[in-house]
Amino acid sequence: MKPAAFDYHRPDSVEEAVSLLAELGEDAKILAGGQSLVPMLSLRLAFFDHLIDISRLDELKGIERRGDALWIGAGTTDATVGADRQVSAAVPLLTRVTPFVGHFQIRNRGTFGGSIAHADPAAEYPTVALTLDAVMEAVSPRGRREIAAADFFTGLWETALEPDEVLTGVRFPLSNSRSGFGVHEFARRHGDFAIAGSVVAVRLEEDRVSHCAIGLMGLGSTPRRAAAAEAAVLGMPLGELDPKQIGELAMSGLDDVPADLQGSASYRARVGAVMTARAWTDAVAEAGGEATHA
Repeated sequence: MKPAAFDYHRPDSVEEAVSLLAELGEDAKILAGGQSLVPMLSLRLAFFDHLIDISRLDELKGIERRGDALWIGAGTTDATVGADRQVSAAVPLLTRVTPFVGHFQIRNRGTFGGSIAHADPAAEYPTVALTLDAVMEAVSPRGRREIAAADFFTGLWETALEPDEVLTGVRFPLSNSRSGFGVHEFARRHGDFAIAGSVVAVRLEEDRVSHCAIGLMGLGSTPRRAAAAEAAVLGMPLGELDPKQIGELAMSGLDDVPADLQGSASYRARVGAVMTARAWTDAVAEAGGEATHA
């Protein structure tokens, strides 16, 4: 199928893009890499009278250290994020999840900010942003503002961005010593969205858990955190923690797990528990602890 007719705009700056959004209102949509939007338009699952192409705006591209955070421009391609040495050193979890983002053709065109703004609950980058307490940067005619990841994802494919706002970049806190990271997800085929998945970040002090963040993919209308499991392991010695129990605890309180042709809610939860246990085991091993009860 072909998309419905639309007017195409290619602004020369973020300021111009924001002005167009404000002028055109809800009939306009930002186009970045187009790896999610274009198929939806072609299948006529979405309709817009105007597309505003920001894919060639250099001010939205780049990766750089800014104080105690790593900034990634919204227009930076997924492939660039996955191959960047700064990302690998400062936010290794992003490097680990990038190979799961579609296929290499998609990663070469898709943009980091596009994935974040699309807010698919089964997508890797939004889940990592939530897990690592990233901060989103946006601009509108009213100026610039920052949005914590915990407040950014508001519903299925919905975010806290206003209709006239453009996501310009995302800031991630830098990785600490004795930190470990793990990611496991299950999909029918490599490159498909995860039926269920988990990313884990752990920091140890004297073989006790001093920090733990567990993010869940495909287990709700938004990416989510396994708050009960995170609280349960905090301060605990590694020898008393069973990965299987942590995985099961991560599924507690999930009363809105989706069910579809890929699997029932109970099936997704079972898969999510296993993925969390595996991600936990990898993260603890990398942080310098022993992966007990694996």
